[in-house]
Amino acid sequence: MKSFSKNQLQRYPIYLKYLKGLEEAGVETVSSPMIGKELGYSEEQIRKDLQAVSDDAGRPKKGREVSKLIETIEIFLGYRDSTAAVLIGTGHLGGALLNYPSFEEMGFKILAGFDNDPKKIGSEIGGKSVFPLSKLQNLLPRLNCHIVIITVPASAAQNVADLAIQSGAKAIWNFAPTHINVPSKIIIENVNLASSLAGLSHRLNELIAKEE
Repeated sequence: MKSFSKNQLQRYPIYLKYLKGLEEAGVETVSSPMIGKELGYSEEQIRKDLQAVSDDAGRPKKGREVSKLIETIEIFLGYRDSTAAVLIGTGHLGGALLNYPSFEEMGFKILAGFDNDPKKIGSEIGGKSVFPLSKLQNLLPRLNCHIVIITVPASAAQNVADLAIQSGAKAIWNFAPTHINVPSKIIIENVNLASSLAGLSHRLNELIAKEE
């Protein structure tokens, strides 16, 4: 099985968005130099990325078929399969994710929300019912979900993760601003907004320094 770095995996959705824009514009073929010029990646990097997921080498001077490349990347990313998840913590961030319309285009569907807030329990957000957290252990297996999204405060994140794992979760998408300890068999993806902002600020400062 091929191994992919985190940075490499993060590039494929960017390629896919660009390719879908080309398809909508009626463009039928695309080359690595075209993609590189638009997205700012090197031609060599793009070739390696595309060769890693596609057996189609493309045609000299014409490149690859846009529609076939879209299909290849969507299959690789699992966008053509249906992946179900539940979300714990239906505050501002959790509510935004429950309302996010593009998840289903990626083959990803949030089935329900869970919360401890009596004002949220029994309501619907983005068409998804909000259940009491106490029902997670009973409902998660019945919903056939393996992914749990955590959008709770940092102080509650570890306890919520432990409960999710006890309830049968195999993967956690963590938006809480804290480190969570999980067993080695559990997949965890941390969304660290502070790190992302720090990277953005650092690059901005470098750009400003060059312009001065």
